[in-house]
Amino acid sequence: QVQVMESGGGSVQAGGSLKLSCVASGYAFSRCAMGWYRYREGNERERVANIDQTNTVFYEEAFQGRFTASRDTVKNTMYLEMSNLRPDDAGLYRCVVCSSWGQGTQVTVSS
Repeated sequence: QVQVMESGGGSVQAGGSLKLSCVASGYAFSRCAMGWYRYREGNERERVANIDQTNTVFYEEAFQGRFTASRDTVKNTMYLEMSNLRPDDAGLYRCVVCSSWGQGTQVTVSS
């Protein structure tokens, strides 16, 4: 079973940047499809980006241009670089690797 843990969240001012990390262990990381999701208060889960086994990245339209997802198969880590953050980007960001979910990392953006 894959174990997954996110980190890198925090509080930033609007316009700022954060880089989230998602470390996975227990499986062949490069063989996994993976992705980033966001949970905002009072809203349903939103898909941010997915990375498939060929390292192709798919972004939801709302996140294209400001968010960049990537992975490092040597470090078994997936990243989400977020720039020009807005208050409505705040929420709990969770990653999934081979259907295993992390607990999430909280992002707060102040105006």
